[in-house]
Amino acid sequence: MRGNPLLGFRYFGRGFSLLTNKGLKRYVAFPILINAILMSALIYFGGGYLVEKIQGLVDWLPSFLSWLYWLILPVTALTLISITLYFFSAILNLIASPFNGLLSEAVETQKYGAEIPEESIGKLVSRTLQRELKKLGYFIPRYIALLVISFIPVINVVSPVLWFLFGTWVLTLQFLDYALDNNGHSFSDLHAALKLQPLTNLGFGFVVALGFMVPVLNLFVMPAAVCGATLYWSEQIKGQFKPA
Repeated sequence: MRGNPLLGFRYFGRGFSLLTNKGLKRYVAFPILINAILMSALIYFGGGYLVEKIQGLVDWLPSFLSWLYWLILPVTALTLISITLYFFSAILNLIASPFNGLLSEAVETQKYGAEIPEESIGKLVSRTLQRELKKLGYFIPRYIALLVISFIPVINVVSPVLWFLFGTWVLTLQFLDYALDNNGHSFSDLHAALKLQPLTNLGFGFVVALGFMVPVLNLFVMPAAVCGATLYWSEQIKGQFKPA
């Protein structure tokens, strides 16, 4: 497989370093605010839901299977956390997509002198929201399939691994798409671009997923991921990418 997971880590770190750059801060502020509001709601409502569901599953076990508690607890917790995280990410990106599109455009213009076609704010909002809805239409059937697997006995032991692998890929796809969309590439082109460096994609998605799980740090993960993915696109993909 091509690419390097450490390269994905590095691009995310470089994305963080751009958050205070002059000319980018105005595009960073609103996504951070939206992130803070949604993250607070997720912790307040999602934390209790998670505990309730785990306890309900444990109570459902017959007494002679109580020893399975320590096996079921981590598997169930990881599965529910993964489900919550990736649905949260989808909602967050849907709301913040116009600002993320502007941020990606500003990074590519400022760092590489790229020429992005100008468009009105109304057209930008319409374009980015349509793109997000198209991504949701792609993700949802796959999320449902993973949910089904998560509740099938025996098979569901591997569901956290499947959620993790799918989630890292989804996060890379999500944030890399802003740069491709700004450059006029279709959603199918995005899939072709992701095939160029699958190991780099895995590393990038992995560190983004970890970042979302760290309190306070997670407020800055989305704009940092947008910046990092735009750098990744500009330096690793754009030059060798040949759309169909």
